[in-house]
Amino acid sequence: MASLNIEHITFDCEDPQSLAAFWAKVMDLEVEDDSDDFTRLTAGQGGIHFAFQKVPEGKEAKNRVHLDLNSDNMVKTVEKLVGLGGSVVQERSSPNTTWTVMRDPEGNEFCVN
Repeated sequence: MASLNIEHITFDCEDPQSLAAFWAKVMDLEVEDDSDDFTRLTAGQGGIHFAFQKVPEGKEAKNRVHLDLNSDNMVKTVEKLVGLGGSVVQERSSPNTTWTVMRDPEGNEFCVN
C-alpha cells in the first residue's frame, strides 16, 4: 500500500482570508498561499497546513470532525481565543479531563483542554 500523509486540514467557509487570519493567530501559523477563494497556512517544513476554501453554502450542522487543542492553561487559552473572535459553547468533563467546546468565527466547533 502506498504511504499517505495529511497535506492539510481544510475548512469550508464563507470568507477564507478572515477565517485563516483567526486560525493563524490561534496556531501561530503563516500564510503560504492566498487567493479570493482559497488561503493556506503553514507551520513550516513538516508542519501542519490548514486550508480555507470558499463555498457557497453556510454551515448548518455540528462538525463531524473537529480539532482538539491541548493547552498548558485552558482558562487563559479560552480567554485569548474569545478575544480573537472565538466563542464558548460549553465546558465538559470526564473523569480524566476537562475541556471547553468552542466555535471559530464561522461556527466550526473545536475543543480546548
